[in-house]
Amino acid sequence: MESKARAFAAPVQWKITAKFLISIYKVFYPYLTRRLRSDDVLFLNYGYEEDPPMDIPLVRSDERDRYFIQLYHRTATQVDLNGKDVLEVGCGHGGGASYIARTLHPSSYIGLDLNPAGIAFCQERHVVPGLQFVRGDAENLPFPDQSFDAVINVESSHLYPNFPRFLDEVARVLRPGGHFLYADLRFADTIVHWETQLAESQLSMIYCATINEQVMQGMEMNSQWWVRVVDRLVPKFLRRWLLVRGYTMVWNAFRDMRSGGSTDYRLYCFTNA
Repeated sequence: MESKARAFAAPVQWKITAKFLISIYKVFYPYLTRRLRSDDVLFLNYGYEEDPPMDIPLVRSDERDRYFIQLYHRTATQVDLNGKDVLEVGCGHGGGASYIARTLHPSSYIGLDLNPAGIAFCQERHVVPGLQFVRGDAENLPFPDQSFDAVINVESSHLYPNFPRFLDEVARVLRPGGHFLYADLRFADTIVHWETQLAESQLSMIYCATINEQVMQGMEMNSQWWVRVVDRLVPKFLRRWLLVRGYTMVWNAFRDMRSGGSTDYRLYCFTNA
């Protein structure tokens, strides 16, 4: 009941926005996955770049996705994942999961997502030792207590209708001393509520940074790629209604960050002490 009460305490505007985004996720994302299969689109998140550039070493096949990968790299390398059991909630098309499994050497890595078409794509596309993908709900994780040393969540939680329930599930599946490695954004009128939900969770924050500048740089580097994908793969009638309305939030956030507004994209590390 407590988690439900906290969820219903969310600002009305955010509740409406979340409901709209969730409807897009359930209907549009599986469609988008099917359309993007032949183009091998592995990432659906913003990018990340630092000044001076991160210049992390990448194999040739990863280079095209550099700015997407750098967001995952920055999030995941807050702790040493070598030999650890890792869960990613909201794995999308699996590009981040594949990169981490190949380069940071966890003992096991499970990517979970609600999108059945996305999971089918991941299972076919990413064949990496120790890496597997399962369909599941972020608010009802299909794993026993204390199953993982680390849980990763990149740019996904803003879609969850009951964010405190998700945090409870993260704490449940983490082993004592495990880490929650987290990156996401919130809009101006929901930031305080977001902070409150995080503070009231069972997890203890050990690091927080606002990364607006780095995300803006990554978005700028990726913007032409996204335009090409949308123009080529999305029907015009969806571009003008569903896609434009859905992604208006994305670009409004980008413009707000760029103009020094109050939209925040943050990087966190929590522990299950």
